[in-house]
Amino acid sequence: MAAERIDKILSSQNIASRSGVKALIKAGKIFANGQLVKRPEEKYDPTATQFTVDGQPVTVQQYHYIMLNKPQGILSASRDQHAPTVIDLLPEEWKRRDLFPAGRLDKDTEGFILLTNDGELSHKMLSPKSHVYKLYEVCCDRKLTQEDVQSFAEGIHSGEQVFLPAEMKITGEYTALVEICEGKFHQIKRMFQTIGAQVVHLKRLKIGGVWLDKNLSSGAARPLTESEITALLDRKHGIES
Repeated sequence: MAAERIDKILSSQNIASRSGVKALIKAGKIFANGQLVKRPEEKYDPTATQFTVDGQPVTVQQYHYIMLNKPQGILSASRDQHAPTVIDLLPEEWKRRDLFPAGRLDKDTEGFILLTNDGELSHKMLSPKSHVYKLYEVCCDRKLTQEDVQSFAEGIHSGEQVFLPAEMKITGEYTALVEICEGKFHQIKRMFQTIGAQVVHLKRLKIGGVWLDKNLSSGAARPLTESEITALLDRKHGIES
């Protein structure tokens, strides 16, 4: 792995901001391979260097997993010249060049989106063969019925497009929870269009076994815990789970 500045390496691990890392270096609290780090611009291979901060060892994580509560109006992309992206919402110290959104949410859809640099996990999470379910909160423009629930359970056909069976739970006259294990283009909206309803609001609440943190305000982000990272590929499903 290419060598990087010590302040960039440690800030990416949420040790402190880059200015905070500089302050720790000035205080003589950071060592690399047993040697005192004297300047923030000193470079190291993050995967081949043993770091200690204030006497505590730091294990540099190769992969990063960040939960973002995406607001409406934000693109699910790493970068765009004309509109703000999910990466733009991150704190400066988290804006690693290799982070990308694992899957996408439409520009007008909000909720849980995973930002990571782990391509293998992203592929597994998004593949229908993995049966990783995603849960959405839906509001549409007409009253929902048990016939709609049955249509989703049987699988929706839209022209030549076939959507796998999905679970729907009606939560109000115009609202429902819907769980799917696919991620086709505009899938939820197209499924509702097929039954004669237009989606007016859509929010993703859960991926695999990981729920959107209720304490995470719109536009805010936090790293996943170790148990949450493992639960991302959880195949258990059911709206009540």
